[in-house]
Amino acid sequence: MPARVLVAKPGLDGHDRGAKIVARTLRDAGFEVIFTGIRQKIEDIVAIALQEDVAVVGLSILSGAHVALTTRTIEGLRAADAGDIAVVVGGTIPLADGPRLRAAGAAAVFPTGTPLDELVTQMRALTATPAPP
Repeated sequence: MPARVLVAKPGLDGHDRGAKIVARTLRDAGFEVIFTGIRQKIEDIVAIALQEDVAVVGLSILSGAHVALTTRTIEGLRAADAGDIAVVVGGTIPLADGPRLRAAGAAAVFPTGTPLDELVTQMRALTATPAPP
């Protein structure tokens, strides 16, 4: 059974092209992907993650609020007793913020320009998902 990944766009950011590319890339790599669409509340992202029984929540953030939104998502999952769901974040993220995001509990950080094959490799490692035959 393929690993389930929720690709979510928290906050007010209305740009979803990158998130759709990531979702399609993960789908083509054998993951089962659920895409929330834009402008999602953290509470809704957590609820969808629980309902869909995902292994990973992938946040796509271009607004500059990546530290706060990632932290709130991780805290929301923990409060829902779902701290075992990994959270990864990608988007317009300064390299200097990577350590802050990891300290907050992000399992991986994918700044703009991360090669898609690297993203897939890291997601396979994170979910223990082998490459399809």
